Amino acid sequence: MQVAVLRSRLFLVFAVAFFAPLLAAADAASKPHKAAIASQHELATQAGMEILKQGGNAFDAAVAVSTTLAVVEPSSSGLGGGAFWLLHRASDGFETMVDAREVAPKAATRDMFLDDKGNVVPGRSTATALAAGIPGEAAGWAHLATKYGKLPLKTSMQNAIRLAREGFPLNTRLRGGIEAKRNLFQEGAAAKIFLVKGAVPDVGTIIKQPELAQTLTAVAEQGPDGFYKGAVAKRMVEGVRKLGGIWSLEDFTSYRVVERKPLYGEYRGARIVAAPPPSSGGVAVIDALNILSGFDLRSVDSATRKHLVVEAMRRAHRDRAEFLGDPDFVKIPTERLTHEYYADGQRASIRMDRATPSEMLPSIEAPAQGPQTSHFSIIDTEGNRVAGTQSINFFFGSGLMVPGTGVMLNNEMDDFVAKAGVPNGFRLVGAAANAIAPGKRPLSSMTPTFVEQPDGLLVVGSPGGSVITTVVLLSTLDWLGGVAPEEFVKKGRFHHQYMPDTITFEPGALTDEEKQTLQKYGHTLRESRMPGNAQIVTWDYRSGEVKAVSDPRGVGVGVVY
Repeated sequence: MQVAVLRSRLFLVFAVAFFAPLLAAADAASKPHKAAIASQHELATQAGMEILKQGGNAFDAAVAVSTTLAVVEPSSSGLGGGAFWLLHRASDGFETMVDAREVAPKAATRDMFLDDKGNVVPGRSTATALAAGIPGEAAGWAHLATKYGKLPLKTSMQNAIRLAREGFPLNTRLRGGIEAKRNLFQEGAAAKIFLVKGAVPDVGTIIKQPELAQTLTAVAEQGPDGFYKGAVAKRMVEGVRKLGGIWSLEDFTSYRVVERKPLYGEYRGARIVAAPPPSSGGVAVIDALNILSGFDLRSVDSATRKHLVVEAMRRAHRDRAEFLGDPDFVKIPTERLTHEYYADGQRASIRMDRATPSEMLPSIEAPAQGPQTSHFSIIDTEGNRVAGTQSINFFFGSGLMVPGTGVMLNNEMDDFVAKAGVPNGFRLVGAAANAIAPGKRPLSSMTPTFVEQPDGLLVVGSPGGSVITTVVLLSTLDWLGGVAPEEFVKKGRFHHQYMPDTITFEPGALTDEEKQTLQKYGHTLRESRMPGNAQIVTWDYRSGEVKAVSDPRGVGVGVVY
């Protein structure tokens, strides 16, 4: 009896010694115990952290960060724009994408940006009131707060309202955007906010937006009705129509946020959670990873590795042009495009030592976003997480402000296809799937993404128009390859988007030897500054370490709390 008891005790000691580390690791992986936020502006990151300290969760923090970015980065997002927020709820593992993308006005027509000869009118889809879709961010903020947050919307918006009313110091990035739109500002309501006696103000100048503060207050106190109904809606619609737009009150009252099931993929044991259409990014990233899964990227030289990544990008962007649009309007073969068998066929056409001319791929239906977007990544102490990307398209969108509101108009209508095969402002081409239609959401490159492997998590996204997908793809490959986020976020980037058939690369991204090899393979190279401003949060399940990393290309800040 005593022997049996002793054996039982020894077994118990052994079991505790053997399983305790595993149980501890499992417990550590269940919650990060620290919160992290990386966003494109220090004040936005601080706003999110303040809300977490007040007892809010990641979703409340997302509202605080989003609304603050709308104030301190008016060149990139705001009440006049739209957004995608990819969510993971830790309590039950639920995942969704909140789609607050702009929609085309009900008076929009397929050929509204063409002249009577069927040619695209330069500037009509980018620099006029016709370029603006019906904004979605206000509805999205309210949706996040009421359905997923713990705090009232008004609480999470207070920091943004204060900064709009009291002001914030102008930085170099925002000053560059003001310089770019100076001529348009001089003729409209934006001049009194962003110019001083007609001149671009100096860095450090305090930017106050009292009318925007009033509009934000209406949203904070009344929810969506504060923007889509009543005095603000009337002022927005009347203002846009005076500027030459086609908005109606019905456009505002009928706007709805949509929740969409994320796309899921797998790459070498990692789980990819990505944005579904009307984002093009999720399909493209998963497709590119599926193609690359058939190559051993570690065994080839660096030039060939880049060549293979480019060939995967080329094929993913070709499919973007042909098939993708608003899933509520067109049937999209998403399952086929993200299936490994489809990638097998695409991979079969790739040569290890030869570029595939884009014109040799199946053509799109044709006769032969902007870099000014904003992204943030969040994880809270419970493990809730958000990857949020929001935009008004180009710097300050259309460059037009609605008088009396402080709201800059987006020019997201340029993300539709004005004419099949004709490039938009980001030189992206498309076909009928992304044609303009009343109430339709334009295709977007915004790519909020989660990447999870057995020992850790990556939350990633970026601004950059057509380059967004590339930034997310390269970040994913590097992170899964063991490169620390603070290192890969600094690496020079290269990009290909099917058309134009060119590899664009940042200075220093390619060595002289890599350039020679890629040119020998038949690639055309173009060195250029590239948009892209990745905001990254990682969580190491083994050590419990949480990191928040902001791209050095911008002025953002990552904070761990």
